[in-house]
Amino acid sequence: MQVPGKNDFWFLPLGGSGEIGMNLNLYGHDGQWLMVDLGVTFGDRFGIDIITPDPEFIVSQRERLAGLLLTHAHEDHIGAIPYLWPMLKCPIYATKFTAEIVRQKLKEVPWGRDVKIIEVPLSGELKVGKFLVEYITLTHSIPEPNALAIATPLGTVIHTGDWKIDPDPLVGGLTDAERLQDWGEQGILALVCDSTNVFKQGVAGSEETVRQEIFNQIGMQKGKRVIIACFASNLARVETAILAAAKHGRKVCLVGRSLHKMVEAAQKVGYLRDIPTFIDEETAMKLPPDEVMIISTGSQGEPRAALSRMAADSHPQIKLDHRDVVFFSSRIIPGNERAINLLQNNLVRKGVGIITSHDEENIHVSGHPARSELMQMYQWVKPKLLIPVHGELRHMTEQAELGLSCGIAKAVVPENGTVIQLDEHDPKIIDRIPVGRLGYDGSRMVPMVSPMLSERGKLAVNGAVFVTLALDRHGDIDCKPVVSLLGITIGGQEQEGIERDILRAIKTCVNNSYQDLDTLQEEIRVNIRRVTNNWIGKKALTEVHILQV
Repeated sequence: MQVPGKNDFWFLPLGGSGEIGMNLNLYGHDGQWLMVDLGVTFGDRFGIDIITPDPEFIVSQRERLAGLLLTHAHEDHIGAIPYLWPMLKCPIYATKFTAEIVRQKLKEVPWGRDVKIIEVPLSGELKVGKFLVEYITLTHSIPEPNALAIATPLGTVIHTGDWKIDPDPLVGGLTDAERLQDWGEQGILALVCDSTNVFKQGVAGSEETVRQEIFNQIGMQKGKRVIIACFASNLARVETAILAAAKHGRKVCLVGRSLHKMVEAAQKVGYLRDIPTFIDEETAMKLPPDEVMIISTGSQGEPRAALSRMAADSHPQIKLDHRDVVFFSSRIIPGNERAINLLQNNLVRKGVGIITSHDEENIHVSGHPARSELMQMYQWVKPKLLIPVHGELRHMTEQAELGLSCGIAKAVVPENGTVIQLDEHDPKIIDRIPVGRLGYDGSRMVPMVSPMLSERGKLAVNGAVFVTLALDRHGDIDCKPVVSLLGITIGGQEQEGIERDILRAIKTCVNNSYQDLDTLQEEIRVNIRRVTNNWIGKKALTEVHILQV
């Protein structure tokens, strides 16, 4: 068991390094661990759409876990709490808005009241076990994003979380550049930094420019009902849509459960207070199109999200047609391209207009730092060591090279499971621990690498054959075997032929001499797989059950 000593200061990512999403980071010092963020990623594989890091390593040292610090309220930073907290049972620290989002999530689980959530004021300082921590206000695409200054006697780390430098974020405070510079003057051992946008030149852009463009674009949609598709967590964007609607005489309808919950949480803690009352979905469909704006979830093509249901005519109340135009006010998350293309094609098929973000219609800006912003952060913080995180390996490697070219003395590129010794003179990877992923399956967490999911994969790709065979006391077939084919055949003559050949194979195996029932069972299984391969070119998953009467 790896336990940090008094002279150790370690960084260990269990998720979010070598990938975008699913962040889980650990800092170790003097016999204790501090966790930063606990997020999910999303999938659609074999019935599992929520995937988390496997926390087995830190669960085995749970008594050494001082607490969980949350940088902000995006799902890839907090979404795993309802699934993994019972394994950890540690206090959670967060600023007010993030804490409220976590409380909403915990209302849906029976043990939610057991979680101790400590609210940290903006720019707050606290002691968590052996670690001194300060929250530093940044800007991002959600209220209250924070960097963390994590201090030990061996040095201080600035962990950025997700950020950019937005001179006018509209909702929430400005980047606290002065405090970052103060820490830089005091001396920073390491900067652990977001790498998402490292290939983009210049700056990410400001929400204020998006607001002006959306105001202009909405004014051009004469006679049209407007649907704004955006991330529910981007409350500045949601506020922009609401204000644009008011300016152009439109009433606003929110569609999507996560959107309602995010707005409710924002209003509860003091954001989005001075906005008009929303209308419901039924009212929205009764009003003339040019008097309505719908703000909807589902910009990434998620099949169960509101916009996909509208596009597929499966939404119970919102029905779209040629009088509608959809604004995609969000970026395409890598991996979602096919789903978004399918969604947009379905909308076009219904005659719906589509407006996306490009040079002429800049209706979205990123929440992550481009190269100029990264270089500005390096100048503020002046770290001795750069550790890029929150990106694929190519993003992190590129940021390491950028940091070195800007005068940072050393850089170490982690991957999930690498234990990095944070040392001014000799930072290095000192160990590697096994890492994995868990998937939320029904009502339980299961390893993503497991025989169960392997079997689901075989079922999905190759189909299955189930055979029940009864033998009499002489070992002969007592009655006609029961054969069930799942996902194998299109029916008709093909099905009749496959079943006929399977029965012949069973009869041949029984009539041949065999040592015992286990040997017979395996011989039948192998021969049935041979039959399906001959017919359809695939060896079906085959289960044989033999009863002796």
